This record gives sequence, structure tokens and C-alpha cells, in this order.
Amino acid sequence: MTNDAPHDDAQGPDEQHRVPEGVSDATVEALGTLSAAVEVIEHARGLLYGFHRLTGMADLNLGEAVEQLRDAGHTELADRIDSELVGRNVIAGRWTFQVVEDYDDGYYALAKELERTARDELVQGRKHLFEAGMKEDRRSQGRRHHEATPADLAD
Repeated sequence: MTNDAPHDDAQGPDEQHRVPEGVSDATVEALGTLSAAVEVIEHARGLLYGFHRLTGMADLNLGEAVEQLRDAGHTELADRIDSELVGRNVIAGRWTFQVVEDYDDGYYALAKELERTARDELVQGRKHLFEAGMKEDRRSQGRRHHEATPADLAD
């Protein structure tokens, strides 16, 4: 049985999720927006890796199809697929691993670096301050399953 009765819990987030003194709400909001942008970049990176893996699997399947077409007597079509499509660059001069590497080493690395720099310079490196504030605004203080931190769980 779940006990949803009120209980004591700490007021607010743990120290690492508290806004440092002197930091404005506007700064916290801007860092929250920056963090959200980097999360979208992380998602895009995941999709790019998915694209990389799917394209690689497709190329292996194409090679298998070429062999099957040859075995079935369709040598001319098999030869065309083999010479024109199997192993082809997906972007001029690049296979997907090269696209992934360029993304990781360029755009992605810079986004991560600048977000970290912003947090380090503005809020002592603290993460998710905007979200911690949202949690405080939205949770029902003193209710089970609405604790501020895991340490606030009732026995």
C-alpha cells in the first residue's frame, strides 16, 4: 500500500541545484534555454549515430543482395548495384563515420564546451538550476513522491 500522507522534507533542492547568491532569474532562465538547446543537439547526435548505423547495415544488406542476385542469375543487375551503390559515399567524399566524426569534433564539441563555460562562469558549474526551480514550483511539498531530493524519502 502506498502512503501518500504528508511528511517532512527539506525545503528546496540540494546544494548543487541551488542558485548561487547574486545570480539573477534571467541568467538562470538563459542557462536553462542553453541547456535545452544542448539537449536537442544531443538528440540530433543520437539520430546521426542512428543514421550512421542504419546506413552501414543497409550497405551490408546491399552486398548480400548482390550475391543473391548473382546466384539467381541476374549478374548484370548485381554488377550495377555492386559498382554503383555498395560502398558509395553518402555525401561527397564521405561515408557516415566521417560525417559523425566531423559533427562530434566540431559542432557538438563546441556546443558542449560553451555550455560548460557558461555554467562555470555564471553559476559555479551547477547544472539544471532552471529545472530545479521548476520542480520546486510544481511539487506538492510534504507529500510522498514529491520529495525535493532522494534524501527526503520517508522511512
